[in-house]
Amino acid sequence: MSDVSDVSDVSDVSSANDGTGAARETTQAVETETVETEAGTARITWHPAGKPRLVLAVSHGAGGGIEARDLKALAEVLPAHGVTVARVEQPWRVAGKKLAPAPKTLDTGWRGIWPALAAPGLPVVSGGRSAGARVACRTAGELGAHAVLALSFPLHPPGKPEKSRAAELLGSGVPTLVVQGGNDPFGRPEEFPEGAYELVEVPYGDHGFAVPRRAEISQDRAVAVITDAVARWTGSLG
Repeated sequence: MSDVSDVSDVSDVSSANDGTGAARETTQAVETETVETEAGTARITWHPAGKPRLVLAVSHGAGGGIEARDLKALAEVLPAHGVTVARVEQPWRVAGKKLAPAPKTLDTGWRGIWPALAAPGLPVVSGGRSAGARVACRTAGELGAHAVLALSFPLHPPGKPEKSRAAELLGSGVPTLVVQGGNDPFGRPEEFPEGAYELVEVPYGDHGFAVPRRAEISQDRAVAVITDAVARWTGSLG
């Protein structure tokens, strides 16, 4: 069961030029939708593409919400590339709780949200950041995800590389893109095992993709590395 409400309007022009000669679609009205799951009430914020070919569903981590810089940037950029972005808030977050529940409960929430994500009838890329990335990897096969986007995948707890979660990533069973900060204490790019996935590094980025002021790239450029990589990758998905 779900409830949809309009929250804002943006341009409804069907196409525009991005300055490189390539036509880019503009976005439609942004909407929010509440979804009842066995784990509680979840919420989806939809950022529709004008002529969508994919849905990219992305959820937050255990310590933050959908206002994370990477999730916001993807919602702003991807609709112009034909990708409808759905930013998903797990039930614990909607309920105002400060601590995320056990992984099993997060998976239950994601399963309950999935029918709403698939409702547009488009292939769905399952994604998220940190704990949300783990959920996407664990459930991709059973839910029939088209692919997985893992942002800041927490390969291990900080300082504990022996407690690897690589099996979750390697077991997604679908095309997978990992976008990882170069200084992420939950797993630097060079720590990741070889496998059937693509990894893009955000230089100097921490777990939230923040870069220090002394870094050779700006914060805006770091975010652009993320959106450019995801736009290219989603464009390559059949």
